[in-house]
Amino acid sequence: MTAAVVSVTLSEWQTLTPADSPDLAGLSFDSIESRQVSTRLNESGMLRLTELRGGIEISAFSHVGRVRVGDLHITIFPKLNTTSLLRLLRYAYGFRRLELVSDSMQTVAQHGFEDLLISQLNSEVQELVVRGLQRAYLRQDEQLASPRGRIDVSKLVRDGGNITTTLPCQHYPRVEDTILNCILLAGLRLAGSLTSLVQLRRESRRLASLMEERVSSTRLDGAFLDRADRQLTRLTTAYVPALSIIRILVEAQGIVLDGKRLTSSLPGFLFDMNRFFQALLSRFLRENLPNYTVRDERGLRGMIRYNREFNPRGRQSPTPRPDYVIIHNGTICAILDAKYRDLWERSLPREMLYQLVVYAMSQQRRPQSTILYPTLTPRAAEARIDVSDPLRGEHLGQICLRPVDLDRLEQLVSSEMVSYQRGRAAYAQALAFGSSDQSEMR
Repeated sequence: MTAAVVSVTLSEWQTLTPADSPDLAGLSFDSIESRQVSTRLNESGMLRLTELRGGIEISAFSHVGRVRVGDLHITIFPKLNTTSLLRLLRYAYGFRRLELVSDSMQTVAQHGFEDLLISQLNSEVQELVVRGLQRAYLRQDEQLASPRGRIDVSKLVRDGGNITTTLPCQHYPRVEDTILNCILLAGLRLAGSLTSLVQLRRESRRLASLMEERVSSTRLDGAFLDRADRQLTRLTTAYVPALSIIRILVEAQGIVLDGKRLTSSLPGFLFDMNRFFQALLSRFLRENLPNYTVRDERGLRGMIRYNREFNPRGRQSPTPRPDYVIIHNGTICAILDAKYRDLWERSLPREMLYQLVVYAMSQQRRPQSTILYPTLTPRAAEARIDVSDPLRGEHLGQICLRPVDLDRLEQLVSSEMVSYQRGRAAYAQALAFGSSDQSEMR
């Protein structure tokens, strides 16, 4: 007899126990496959699944989406409401403000985060199809009865002057079978297999059918997407939003360990909100700090290095990489790290604190570093941790825990009014450098 499927839903950073959800009571991971998936999720930190005597406990972190572990189907929703999340996603990744299926929000809000992305992908591809897909001149060598292009004389000589009804020709037809369109087609097929909404699945398949006869099939992976990114030009910038969504869909199906790419696949879709939060702040700071240079993940080279005389294995020195370094006239003004963890409601983990201390100590003139964290609590205010010499009590540096009000940020990036433009610049300054008067940040 087939076991019944158990479906549970929770939000990011929430924990469900058998006492909270009776559906989890009495469950266990009996099959080898479910135990393997559970182990991979626990090791990656995407999700924590704990088998208790009375059932299964589920702890969610910064990943949202859906995953299947045996007969247990888990859906994790972001805390942000769907409308706000869509607006911030559009801003962070440069998506166009198109008329979406998900603008009604009633259907997508009841399903997974991937449906929101797939809805946007369908709209991005529809816009590209209406405008006209990219075409490129590709070389073709053919035997043609009606010569086209240039006759390949060298091939004609190699054939020994045999009399035929065709001539070897080398021509360059303008076709749609380009790497960018191949990725669009593969991305639409992937989207159709991921979404749980019949309307989105039909739309993805309809758009794919418009391209199938003229575009080749391909297998999506990180290397292929990187190759496409390198071929982007100012003439193909319209493809960037769609490619960004497809990359998210591809990478959210696997587990990345030790900085590697997709070491194993998952039966589901889990998107790390950390990546979204970093992309969101990166664009906001770059656009609204005009007199400064914002460098993403700039390595602090030379700060930590092995002693040449005491490095028997010849290992490479580690290089700390904060999420953002703010530079003015060649001088580092601020070091910022972004973590998708509400530190107003939750404590700062030790490993994050130690990392921030390292960043602060890298600056001699102003030993300070900042962690930017998201919050939906309007009264959240900046906290500061002083680092002192444990023996003499001398001040060594300072760590700032600075909240990013997502509701405020959404209002700022969603409006084109002049007053909001000034507000964006002021808020970017406050996020980068802090404010002595916290009321200025509201």
